[in-house]
Amino acid sequence: MLRRLYDFTMGLAARPQAKTFLGGISFLESSFFPIPPDVLLIPMVLANRAQAWRIALICSIFSVLGGLFGYLIGAVFFEWIGQPIIDFYGYSDKFDEFKGAYNEWGGWIVAFFGLTPFPYKVITIASGVTHLNLAIFIFASVLSRSFRFFLVAGLLWKFGEPIREFIEKYLGILTIVFFILLIGSFVALKYLL
Repeated sequence: MLRRLYDFTMGLAARPQAKTFLGGISFLESSFFPIPPDVLLIPMVLANRAQAWRIALICSIFSVLGGLFGYLIGAVFFEWIGQPIIDFYGYSDKFDEFKGAYNEWGGWIVAFFGLTPFPYKVITIASGVTHLNLAIFIFASVLSRSFRFFLVAGLLWKFGEPIREFIEKYLGILTIVFFILLIGSFVALKYLL
């Protein structure tokens, strides 16, 4: 099944609408969608290495815009949904402490987790909930998301076909490593916050 999904995304990457799909996925993933843009970024760069920097730029711009939407979700809808739940369980005082710690370290948290496979949407929504300074949020998001996508695109641009062969040969192992990093990021976030 993993091989079919990989072949499907490689086929999608060659379509004329691929950049539109990439922008949409990058935006949605930063606010609520579960699939990261790397799923399209990697095959798109491998399919057309001359477009690597443009593809990374699309990912970066739409990821940050989607992050702003995630911030809005946290800032606006938390009061209606999240706050009553926190009040019901009696965690209002602890949540106030969490907000203070998040605002103290929030820029670093956004910058760090924006680079990792950890779901960025969790960070964008938490930033909105805690009302992290918007300028700090945007700055950290632009830095981390751009660095991440341009690094991936740059490696694929530089090494091209050998990287593709490596990915195709070790797809199963790479998937396992990805999920280990993802789970590790959740554990790290739990102890950082």
